[in-house]
This record gives sequence, structure tokens and C-alpha cells, in this order.
Amino acid sequence: MNNVENESEKKKKKEIEREDELTTVLDGVNNDDEDLKRVQPWNKQITVRGVIASILIGSIFSVIAMKLNLTTGITPNLNASAALLAYIFIKAWTKLVHKIGMVSAPFTKQENTMIQTCVVACYSIAVGGGFGSYLLGMNIKTFELSGGQSTEGNTPSSIKEPGIGWMTGFLFLVCFIGLFVLIPLRKILIIDYKLTFPSGMATAVLINGFHTRGDKMAKKQVRGFIKSFSMSFLWGFFQWFYTATEQCGFSQFPTFGLQARKQTFYFDFSLTYVGTGMICSHIVNLSLLLGAVLSYGMMWPLITKLKGDWFPSDMPETSMKSLNGYRVFISIALLLGDGLYNFVKILRITIVNVHSRFNAKNRNSARGANEEKGLSDCRQDEAFIRESIPMWIGAVGYVTLAIVSVIAIPFIFPELKWYFILTAYVFAPSLAFCNAYGAGLTDINMAYNYGKVGLFTIAAMSGKENGVIAAMAACGLFKSIINVSCILMQDFKTGHLTLTSPKVMLLSQAIGTALGCIVSPLSFFLFYKAFDIGNPDGEFKAPYAIIYRNLAIIGVQGFSALPQHCLQLCYGFFAFAIGINLVKDISPKRIGKWMPLPTAMAVPFLIGGYFAIDMCVGTAVVFVWHKINSNKAELMVPAVASGLICGEGIWTLPASVLALARITPPICMNFLPA
Repeated sequence: MNNVENESEKKKKKEIEREDELTTVLDGVNNDDEDLKRVQPWNKQITVRGVIASILIGSIFSVIAMKLNLTTGITPNLNASAALLAYIFIKAWTKLVHKIGMVSAPFTKQENTMIQTCVVACYSIAVGGGFGSYLLGMNIKTFELSGGQSTEGNTPSSIKEPGIGWMTGFLFLVCFIGLFVLIPLRKILIIDYKLTFPSGMATAVLINGFHTRGDKMAKKQVRGFIKSFSMSFLWGFFQWFYTATEQCGFSQFPTFGLQARKQTFYFDFSLTYVGTGMICSHIVNLSLLLGAVLSYGMMWPLITKLKGDWFPSDMPETSMKSLNGYRVFISIALLLGDGLYNFVKILRITIVNVHSRFNAKNRNSARGANEEKGLSDCRQDEAFIRESIPMWIGAVGYVTLAIVSVIAIPFIFPELKWYFILTAYVFAPSLAFCNAYGAGLTDINMAYNYGKVGLFTIAAMSGKENGVIAAMAACGLFKSIINVSCILMQDFKTGHLTLTSPKVMLLSQAIGTALGCIVSPLSFFLFYKAFDIGNPDGEFKAPYAIIYRNLAIIGVQGFSALPQHCLQLCYGFFAFAIGINLVKDISPKRIGKWMPLPTAMAVPFLIGGYFAIDMCVGTAVVFVWHKINSNKAELMVPAVASGLICGEGIWTLPASVLALARITPPICMNFLPA
């Protein structure tokens, strides 16, 4: 009897939820006209409190992203978290102002979009600015880890130590120019081609939801965020007391036994990576775990037994002619195989799609095209076009910054000749268009792969003496321009759907980029001075630094840099990466969705499986939550995951300050065999 009553109650609850959802949708449709009428001019959409919120949230996210970048190199998409924190901050600001007795302007979705855009632009510099990859790969520690002078092509002249001055200047030169590349094409990409830009669209849906569903849903998310944030921060604080040295702490707990821990299989109690696993898709987390099992569970123990046969027995494990060489170069093979396949695939999709659109445009009249548009689309297009950005701003901005860069960058990197930079700026607009178009269709930003193309090209042309530094600098130049322009297009899509002025989006992106170019080097040096960055046995492994340096060495020297039998293994894993992608694309969707991602598999090949286990715990939490209550999980997972990431991430600030002040924790917790 009780079971029957419970079932009837569940049915009633579901019916009420459906009615609420239907009411929300109808309210959103009915409010379209009102939204368009209420949209303020562009100079009212960007506010002082919005800029202050952007600076605070952007700085916090830069520190968090920097920590993730310097530990494992895996950073989740924090766009939704940025939108949520912007909403929380301004709502708290408004309540505080009202309690004081002052009047506050209403919080609109345009202001929410402006803050989110600024924050994403800021932390994207920390993620993609090269602090954990090509810029860090220039320092002496990575030079020594790559074999030092014993590795051909790895010359003593290919060292450049990190510095706040030159890093900040280089970022301003290569990132700001990306804002102007695609301005003349924004209407074509957003309105004429109707590209979806899935990440930008998802962020717009989230922001629109905050401002149409009422406060009830938003309050639930805010409470979930605050609870998980507090728990994560306090947990990070509690753990600190047990980490007197790098070999101490909860991360030393042998979850699956001491032998498994020796092969990096353990849960290290990092709520940051549990939260990251909650945001990343199930297939990403499972691919990481598969990569860890294949490498540290099977391959590396087998290759270690071949010491004395494949490589000298007296050679340290960290040498590039020893086990570390296999780790690095097989990771590179997976990354290159996956990158090359997707590069060709996206390029093909772009060419075919553009060609078909031109054919369709010739066949159809403008009247027919307009008839296909819905009423809501027309309203969004009207708001997007109403305050357009003059085309001359894009042209003048790009040409001016290109001239400045051609003159200034050789002073930072004398190895990178001015004519290489000029050639890069000639080809950059077409590459940026291809990348943005592909991202609009597939949500895959290929800027890193375009950067690798630039790396190999310049490495081959620069010669052995200057090739390594020139190649890594060129990689940053190509990648930064293409990445920033793609992020701007995604933000334009968000603005298009939230009725935010393109002028506000461009200005917000510019503020965020400038902030990122200043905050990111500062946050990098906070970690660089406080911790042992790049230590393969420490917490801050920065795996992509050694990967990018060895990519440059291969570009300069060829395959002679590889240890014995490593080339054959690299061929096999390169083919494996392409084969997996082929199977994924030609198989039915129910099979293809379970194919592992080679890029995700590559990271644990180099640094181990501990963080993959953390992230799989996160994916298990999401899976179970969806099974218990799917609607609540869909609403709360982004908020709870963001809180877990931000809480422990914020704790790294006081932890870094304590480390700089030489204040060590009082207890060392470690585990030894009996």
C-alpha cells in the first residue's frame, strides 16, 4: 500500500515539474518582445560593478587554471562556472547595497554575459598562454630533463628562463591581435552561416535560464556551490597540516596497496580533480583511466624489465634515453595522431560545408532564406546587427598590431626572425577562419594543432642552433592568435542569444585579455617561486613542457632523438590514434560513443594514473546522481563541481604564500611497508 502511495506521489511531482518546465518555456517565448524592448544601449550594458566582478572572478579562475595547468595539464571548460559565479557575485552585491539603503541598477542577462565573457578571456590566457607548455619548456630544468647537451638539437643556446617582463610583453603582442582577426566576418559566421558554436550556445542557455526561471532554481545552485566550495576549501586547509614534505600527506595513502601506489594507482583525495571529473564527460575520464592502465599498469613495468637491453642499466629513469624517453615520445605520438586526424577531418568538414553553402546561396533567393528564420531568430539578428562594429576597426587593429609584433617579438626572441613572424601574420586570418568555422560546427577548437603545425614548420626552417626556441615561440604566436579569435566568436554567439551588444562583447574580451596578460604571469610566478615546477616526481609535473620541447627537438633534429625501439612503438600508437578515430566515425553511434579519446589517453602515459582515478570518482558521482534524480543532477552538477574546483583551488593562494614564507606544516603523514 505504501509503495502505491509513493508511486502516486512521484507521478504528481513529475507532473508538477513538467508544468513548471512548460511555464518556463512559454514565459521565455512571451518575454522575447519585452527583452528586445528592454535591451539597453551598449554603453549601459557594461558596468563598473561588472568590471570589478570580472577582475575578481577572472583572477581567481586564473590561479585555479594555472594550478591545473602546472600539475596535470588538464583544465575543464569553466564557462558555465564563470556565468554562475557572475550571477552569485552580482546578486550578493545587489543585496548588500539594498541593506545599506542604496538603490542598485537591475541585474540583466546582458551584464551577466559581459562578466562571463571577461572572465573566460582572462582565464583562457592562463590555460593557453604556454605557462605549462612551450614557455616553460624553454627553461633550464626542461632542457636538462630533455637530455641536456647529450640530445642532438638540444643546444645550450636553446634556454630562456621565465621572466614576468618578457612573458607579459609577449602575451600582449600575440593575444591582442587575435581580437581583430575575425571582426569583419562575425556577421557571416553567426548570422549568415548560423553556426551553432555549442559551448557559446550552452552558456547562453544557462544565462537566459538564470534570468527567466526566477530565483528559486538559482538559489538552489548558489546553495550547492557555497556548500561544496566551503567543504573543498576546508579540506584543502586540513590536508595542509600533514604535508611537511612532498612525500607526505593524504596523497601518499596507498588506496589499492603499496605496489599499486608505486605504479601511481591511488586516490590522492584531490577534490579539485573530483570536480573536474564531474564537469568532463564520462568518455574523457574513462579514456584517462585506460591510458593509465595501458602505460603504468602494463607497458612501463615491461619496458623497465628490458633495462640493460633497450637502454643502459646505469642510466637514470629520468633520462630521455631511458624509460622517460618512451613516456614522452609515445605521448607525443598519441597527441599527433589524434591531432592530425581531427585537423584533416575538421578541415574537410569546413571546406565541404562552405562549398555547399555557396551553392545553396546561388540557388535560393534572399526572400526564401529569410522565410526559414523564426521570429525569435529575427529578433536576435536585429539586436546583433543594430550596434555593429565598423569593419575598419578590425583591419586597422590587425595591421597595426602585426607591424608592432614584427618589430618587437625579435627583441624578445632573437631566434625567431622577423620574416617568419610576418609570414605567420599573413596566413593567420585564413587559419583563424577555418578554425572558428570548424569550432562553430563541431565545438572542437583546433588552435593547439595549428600551433604544432607552426612549431614544426619554424623548427625545420630555423636550423639546429636556433630551432628549438624559435619553434616554441612560433607555436605560441600561431596558437594564441587562432585561439583568442575562436573564443571571441564563441562569445559573440553567446551575446547573439542573450541580446548583448557585439561592442560590449569585444570590449569585455579586450578587458579580459588585458587582465589575463597581467594576472597570468603573476599567478605563474607565485607557483614558480613557491613550488618545484617541472619536477617529474613532484606534484607540479607540468607534463606539457617536456612534450613541447621534445616536439621542437624532433622538428629540428628528426627521429634520431628517440631511444632504441621507441620509433616503432610511436608508429604503432600514432596508427592506433588514427584507427580509433576512424572506428568512432564509421561505427554506429551506440558503438562510436564508447571509443576512447587518444589525446586524453596521452596524459597519464607521462604522469601516471592517480588523477585519472580522482576524475573517475567524479564521473561515478555524476552517473549515480543522474540515476537517482536526473533533473536535480542536471541542475546541480555544474554548481557543485565548480565549488569543489574553486574551493581547493583558492586554498592554493594561502598555501603558496606560506611556502614562500618558509612556513612548513607540522606533521608528515606517510605509509611504509611493514
